[in-house]
Amino acid sequence: MENEQLIKEVTEKAQRWLTPAYDAETQVEVKRMLENPDKTDLIEAFYKDLEFGTGGLRGIMGVGSNRMNIYTVGAATQGLSNYLNKNFTDLEQISVVVGHDCRNNSRKFAEISANIFSANGIKVYLFEDMRPTPEMSYAIRHLGCQSGIILTASHNPKEYNGYKAYWDDGAQVLAPHDKGIIDEVNKIASAADIKFEGNKDLIQIIGEDVDKPYLDAVQTISIDPEVIKRQKDLSIVYTPIHGTGMMLIPRALKMWGFENVHCVPEQMVKDGNFPTVISPNPENAEALTLAIKLAKEINADIVMASDPDADRVGMACKDDKGEWVLINGNQTCLLFLYYIITNRKAMGKMTGKEFVVKTIVTTELIKAIADKNQIEMYDCYTGFKWIARQIRLNEGIKQYIGGGEESYGFLAEDFVRDKDAVSACALLAEICAWAKDQGKTLYDVLMDIYVEYGFSKELTVNVVKPGKSGADEIKAMMENFRANPPKELGDSPVVLTKDYKTLKQTDAEGHVTDIDMPDTSNVLQYFCADGTKVSVRPSGTEPKIKFYVEAKGEMGCPKCYESANAAALEKIEGIKKSLGI
Repeated sequence: MENEQLIKEVTEKAQRWLTPAYDAETQVEVKRMLENPDKTDLIEAFYKDLEFGTGGLRGIMGVGSNRMNIYTVGAATQGLSNYLNKNFTDLEQISVVVGHDCRNNSRKFAEISANIFSANGIKVYLFEDMRPTPEMSYAIRHLGCQSGIILTASHNPKEYNGYKAYWDDGAQVLAPHDKGIIDEVNKIASAADIKFEGNKDLIQIIGEDVDKPYLDAVQTISIDPEVIKRQKDLSIVYTPIHGTGMMLIPRALKMWGFENVHCVPEQMVKDGNFPTVISPNPENAEALTLAIKLAKEINADIVMASDPDADRVGMACKDDKGEWVLINGNQTCLLFLYYIITNRKAMGKMTGKEFVVKTIVTTELIKAIADKNQIEMYDCYTGFKWIARQIRLNEGIKQYIGGGEESYGFLAEDFVRDKDAVSACALLAEICAWAKDQGKTLYDVLMDIYVEYGFSKELTVNVVKPGKSGADEIKAMMENFRANPPKELGDSPVVLTKDYKTLKQTDAEGHVTDIDMPDTSNVLQYFCADGTKVSVRPSGTEPKIKFYVEAKGEMGCPKCYESANAAALEKIEGIKKSLGI
């Protein structure tokens, strides 16, 4: 009965797409789905509307209300236009920035969005070609705009596209604006409500006029230019994985003084099909295969990769045996913050008002580093908009010197309000130069951190559950964890449970206290007596439930890594068993 009702609802919804407001190609595809006895495609395409999650609007490209197409993008842009016109009535001219990545349809969606904004009387600064997400964020503040969007699905597979919306501070929209925009989007009943006919007089093409000031600003975050001069021949391999990083990252490295940069030629080709990788995600070892192959050929010092919209950075370096190993997102974040804090202190650049930010699912070793160095650290939700919020709250009071998350995002500056692979790649090269200046590798620096601050092993387990049935399964899993919280994980008792949906935490004695966070979030966390931390959350951008596991250990010396790592992996297997994953 429930399935019959769902089919009835999606059929009615799909039939509304058979009006002249929708183009002929769209109508043909809708008819095909309606006439197909197997209603799976119809349900997947129409069972819900795409919503803003931690990464804005994101979905598979295709026809339907639950797909990325000119109508869902159009409704989002029309809704955002209506919201901007309501919010900034006192402004003579509202303006926005529109950017896009290398994906199939990204330029098309960007141009359509520019037309819709301009049709609503809003001035548009449209990038001439693909550009990194952080540059779009920078451009909002640089050009004094009220909002901005970028068409990208970040590191998702090629079938996806996405739409990230930003506010006047250059950060992705937060409450109340996210809910306000959604309300306006929901008022768009059909394509007939979208103003597709643009006003060319209100669209200005931008490019180098923003590239140069942005790259100049990126150069200001270099902490030790002298070490770069001494190590200018540092051998760097870089890949943009067919994406926007190719536009600015090689140029940024050159501006910082690095003269020995080798780009992976096969991946310096703009291509939304990402032909050389299974998935354009620098978190995946496979995406760095060609870069590591080149690094071995030329005996490079460091491999770095940016994802398609150049906000995340992945990297690899040689271990103590000379073997190439991947450095994960938690380790990357550790290296950045350790270097920034250590070297700012060494160069007398600390004022005592500095702070760093991490997300609640990112390694607790960052807190250990911050505490030992008497630097204030803030914990926030997953998604860089929350790190940006912390920067905004402290503006003019304290100085932000870095923040990151386990999913390979880092931001070393405050003139951008989203994770930034352009500055991260340049700073990473500087860290590598600093290490080499001392006869060390990045791997050696990581071992030094573990010896001084303690060892931790982090592992993220993704349980993928696609479609409507998958969404229901994920919901049931979260409900089950709330109803039956684990008492122990890997033989260690749970001493604290945090539920960010209720903003309550419960200790081992059953005492309940409040959690101080700006909003609720569907996240559960378990802390064990042995230092284990487990976080459980449904992804805001992909059909999966994520388990972030952190197991603690000790490393007495740099050579003790393998035994510490093996012990932690064994502990993680026990934790996974306790969780039933």
